[in-house]
Amino acid sequence: MAQRAIIWEANDNYQKQTYRNRCYVCTDQGRQMLNIPIKHVGGEQGRQKYSEVRIDNTYGWQRQHFKTLQTAYRSSPFFEFYEDHLATLFETEFEFLLAFNFKAIEIICSLLGMDFPLEKTMKYETKPTQMVDARFLVNAKTALDPQQEPYTQVFSDRHGFVPNCSILDLLFNEGTNALDYLKRQNLDFLRA
Repeated sequence: MAQRAIIWEANDNYQKQTYRNRCYVCTDQGRQMLNIPIKHVGGEQGRQKYSEVRIDNTYGWQRQHFKTLQTAYRSSPFFEFYEDHLATLFETEFEFLLAFNFKAIEIICSLLGMDFPLEKTMKYETKPTQMVDARFLVNAKTALDPQQEPYTQVFSDRHGFVPNCSILDLLFNEGTNALDYLKRQNLDFLRA
């Protein structure tokens, strides 16, 4: 998003094992996954649209995620600067995963000083022809090597640089330099 215009895929079927409901942060124990629990429909309904996936709010995932972020990043240079802006994600109950994700990305864009891209797909296309298809990026099982430029992380002394963490890791550690960092990254791995 920092280097290319994007269109959000809003009409595909939800797939398990994707970054749509998970991300990784760097804690004192190393890379740790934060997973948003969802209500699986299954049975006769089978597949469901991503836009229809409901979050399972019976489990206190928001409190747990925010506590993990506080524990992992409290000593980072910019955590306190961004903490209040992000709190709404952990204090507001969201019914749908897509709504949560769009709100999270909107807040992140604001913190980075970027415009939030509003364009969404109108229908699902198996092989889009008018744009680069980067939907493979949501697949958590696909091994990508973005050759990410290292930056100083809170636990670098224990784990070295831990790549492929959430944008929150970059924000809390690099703050106002985060957007410049994103603009410098090589996107050759996208084949875009």
